[in-house]
Amino acid sequence: MRGGMNNMQGMMKQMQKMQKEMEKEQEKLKEEKIEGTAGGGMVTVVVSGHKEVLDVIVKEEVVDPDDVEMLQDLIVAATNEALNKADELSSDRLGKHTKGLNIPGMM
Repeated sequence: MRGGMNNMQGMMKQMQKMQKEMEKEQEKLKEEKIEGTAGGGMVTVVVSGHKEVLDVIVKEEVVDPDDVEMLQDLIVAATNEALNKADELSSDRLGKHTKGLNIPGMM
């Protein structure tokens, strides 16, 4: 029984270490700037690694008062691309800390 307790304590220490590393990565992700573009760069949306929209850049030549719908579609497409990239970055960064751990409810 004694060996089981030591094993459990070791696992708990490993979990605490992993949690600290993941918190550091979360902080770093907050500082990341990820761009999504649409319309060949006519619309650019910048998001943080925490998926907050930081900036929307629209080139003047894409602004057509007769076709506002196209501009809206480009903004949506650029935003979705940026958010997907942010998800991938987050998965990559945080996933490396949980690789090899088979913890129910963590994935």
